Amino acid sequence: MQKKQTATIYDVASRVGVSLATVSRVVNGNSNVRESTKRKVLDAIEELGYHPNAVARGLASKKTTTIGVVMPDVTDMYYSELARGIDDVANMYHYDVLLTNTDEDPVRETMAVNNLASKQVDGIIFMGNELDREVLNTIAAVDAPVVLAGSLDEEGILPSVNIDYVAAVKEATELLIRNKHDRVALVTGPMVHAINKHHRLVGYQAGLEAANIAFDDSLLFATHQDYSAGLQVAEKIFAAQATAAVVYDDEVALGIMNYMRDHGNSVPEDFEIITSNDTKFAIVTRPELTSIGQPKYDIGAVAMRMLTKLMNNEVVDDMQVQLPHTFEKRGTTINPQP
Repeated sequence: MQKKQTATIYDVASRVGVSLATVSRVVNGNSNVRESTKRKVLDAIEELGYHPNAVARGLASKKTTTIGVVMPDVTDMYYSELARGIDDVANMYHYDVLLTNTDEDPVRETMAVNNLASKQVDGIIFMGNELDREVLNTIAAVDAPVVLAGSLDEEGILPSVNIDYVAAVKEATELLIRNKHDRVALVTGPMVHAINKHHRLVGYQAGLEAANIAFDDSLLFATHQDYSAGLQVAEKIFAAQATAAVVYDDEVALGIMNYMRDHGNSVPEDFEIITSNDTKFAIVTRPELTSIGQPKYDIGAVAMRMLTKLMNNEVVDDMQVQLPHTFEKRGTTINPQP
């Protein structure tokens, strides 16, 4: 059986009796084509089943209508909700999305950015907690705009969309202090990450200062971003005699809560927890996790809209967008009213 040949731009041009340039102009939405000719070309494209190649279109238009998304973990609910917002807006503006998973490894992040650049993507959205110097240098060398979504660079130079992490963690810390806790733990990711060192920690310290409580570094815990890490750090939190915790990740918070309950501590009566990402993990637990509410879908959607403007050389009034956060009142705090 003979394999069916894929229709090409030459086949379309031959069928209609026009030049390749005319077909290209129709494919790329150029208005400088007679309506009658445009109709014939579109009919031929449909009849022949011609599918324009994005890279081939880019040779003429200087664009591939493709954007790249660098994602630390495609299975992480927080990042997947951001990615949904990105994808919906990308489809709205007729962009295809190339998704890369890096496991938050700086070497893989650098490779991902370079690989996307080699594919001539029109822009890149970067997600992840860590942007080390090599990654930043690679991003700076890319000949395409890059927007951070739910991520921060230490200098605050790259365009980004986030919440105000300082304010959110400050409010969470103050809430727990109002609930009569003077030993509130902060659980974050590694302190080498700007989002932890310059935002979450700063917010936590501001909350303590507002209540005239001295900062105690024995109540600061940095850990990996998964459930088992929560179980492990919970033992240290318990040993430090903390009675409440602000936690940066829902899986980690779930591990802490289960450890406390397994060791005879009632939540929230004996130990209160506020988590930060408000993913589905926060509502499938019992009790449900009180959480900082992040507009995750909107962060992704706004980041993609910003990227479309940058790709089209449009004016962007605010390159550092902060979307409003909320507090979701649930069962791991006695009085979760901010």
